[in-house]
Amino acid sequence: MGALDRLQQISGQIGGAKSAKERLLIKSPDDIVVTACLRTAFTKGGKGGFKDTHASDLMAGALKGLLERSKIDPSLVEDVCVGEVLAPGGGATEMRAAALVAGFPETTAVRTLNRQCSSGLQACADVANQIRAGMIEVGIGAGVESMSLHYGPAAVSEFSELLESVPEAANCKVPMGVLSENMANDYKIARADQDAFAASSYQKAEKAQKAGLFDEEIHPLTVKWEDPKSGETKTITVAKDDGVRPGTTAESLGKMKGAFAQGGSIHAGNASQISDGAAAVLMMKRSTAEKLGQQILGKYVAASIVGVKPLLMGLGPWRAIPKVFELTGITKEDVDIFEINEAFASQCIYCADQLGLPREKINPKGGAIAFGHPLGCTGARQVSTLLYELRRRGEKVGVTSMCIGTGMGMAAVWVAE
Repeated sequence: MGALDRLQQISGQIGGAKSAKERLLIKSPDDIVVTACLRTAFTKGGKGGFKDTHASDLMAGALKGLLERSKIDPSLVEDVCVGEVLAPGGGATEMRAAALVAGFPETTAVRTLNRQCSSGLQACADVANQIRAGMIEVGIGAGVESMSLHYGPAAVSEFSELLESVPEAANCKVPMGVLSENMANDYKIARADQDAFAASSYQKAEKAQKAGLFDEEIHPLTVKWEDPKSGETKTITVAKDDGVRPGTTAESLGKMKGAFAQGGSIHAGNASQISDGAAAVLMMKRSTAEKLGQQILGKYVAASIVGVKPLLMGLGPWRAIPKVFELTGITKEDVDIFEINEAFASQCIYCADQLGLPREKINPKGGAIAFGHPLGCTGARQVSTLLYELRRRGEKVGVTSMCIGTGMGMAAVWVAE
């Protein structure tokens, strides 16, 4: 029985709740709930606070923070699934070690997965589905990336002659900046509109940071950091995103040169930042959470995954969001906040406009343009960003979504409590 089927069944039993949103808000013992979620700060790749910190150490810190925050017995956590994109070998060995360092016993299993920019969300969805299927009772969906240490040409393998011989397959390795530039041209997304969207992201993030709105979701980490000027290694505590640029305006962004084409519209100021960070989400059934005395922050409802043409990678949310609406029966009017990853301002604008999403509902605290996109982490990061903001506002329904390299999209529906 699917998530919506179960909700409809309960709705029929108690009567009165008729709309899809009302059904979504019904509480069931079988709900897959989030009882703790957090992220580290995001720092600039190659020069930020985590530039000298391994992804495994970031993950160990986030997992340890999750245990401290939830106060759950670590032995009850049966599986930890970590999204990671760039690490050699998928980071599988390091993440198992990170879990042990964080305080989980040898009985807690660990695995990694790679669905590129949606890896963190896929990890959460996989754990939710494991719980729903009865495979485990308690699990953690997580994500991490050290782009400082792993980003670059070595992260992409050479294609074989066979793959190169099929045009659509060969398109899978076109650099995302190049294809996004081409997409912006093809769909007539003006440079001025992209810069205005990016400036808004920076301004929202700056305002949220100054107001302390990220404090609940960020778990500070103390790490070693080498001063590039003196060469001295220092111990620092990283507690806030260091990519947020105060005072950014559309006019200041308009002075930046295009990065992927002469006179191009896409540049470092209106695209996601290369960054480092980790995030983790503790999940279980509502009945389990109540038995364990765990605080319930919200629930996972359903997720969608779609494919699009590799050269139109940025359109992923445009396809994925309607699909998750079909799975849950809700509409855009039912959603209070959309957390859509800002891979590029151009693709975010296109998806939002084509879906008719109100800009004020999209990324109210800013997004990846303003504070970064550690590839494997973002999908898990969005969960804490979304749930804490929904709770702060007294709102309920949120959607997380992102485009995915090689031409895919993913989306999920969450409900805050």
